[in-house]
Amino acid sequence: MTFDMNDAELPRGTDLIPDGSFVKLRMEIRKGGIDGASPFDRELLKAAKTPGSDVRMLDCEFTVVAGPHSKRKIWQSFTVAGGKVDEQGVSIGWKISKGMFRAMIDSALGLDPHDMSEAAKAKRILRGLADLNGITFAAKLRVEPANDPRYGDNNRIDRVVLPGEPEYARIMAGEALPPQPSQRTARAPVAGNTPSAWGGTAAPASAAPAARVWERPAASPPAQPPAPATQAPLAGGPTWLNG
Repeated sequence: MTFDMNDAELPRGTDLIPDGSFVKLRMEIRKGGIDGASPFDRELLKAAKTPGSDVRMLDCEFTVVAGPHSKRKIWQSFTVAGGKVDEQGVSIGWKISKGMFRAMIDSALGLDPHDMSEAAKAKRILRGLADLNGITFAAKLRVEPANDPRYGDNNRIDRVVLPGEPEYARIMAGEALPPQPSQRTARAPVAGNTPSAWGGTAAPASAAPAARVWERPAASPPAQPPAPATQAPLAGGPTWLNG
């Protein structure tokens, strides 16, 4: 048996996506083998590498789905339990991640962030964090300098772009927008770096509400088949229909 490599794709560049780039991202959750608080999150979480740490994270892979950086990937983790707590004993990491996840939902579904109608609130309720698998939303990226000189800089989500922002509709339509570099200090991208971004934060999901299927706002959402993906869809997860 022989292997014909002539039709293989050429390797993509390993330089970073420019700081301040606007992109449309699709998120896939990579299971880490630890159960979450919801029955839908079986073996979903990942333990922190620090010895003795009680931090549990959501390990996410983001793929650019449109524009000049299409098919490029970044990786980022979000704390969902453990770590430092506030005066009420709530994980500070979870509070930050929870805000990020809400923004992703608003961006994905075109929800006004200030819309607190019953219909809008219902769309922000998850059975478990696994329901975020496959969500597609608009974002702005940044280049984050590495803390360790042995490693290269990486890309991270600077912020989620929300409905009402001037770039939102164009990002979701797949248009290419000029980068708007962030105010954070970042070294220039270096060829050969692996485009990755680890960080962010989150706490266990609350009690599971009724099963949901995510889609563009509709009067009567129809049932959807499992989301097509290279990996098996997470059990019970919804199909995010965002184009």
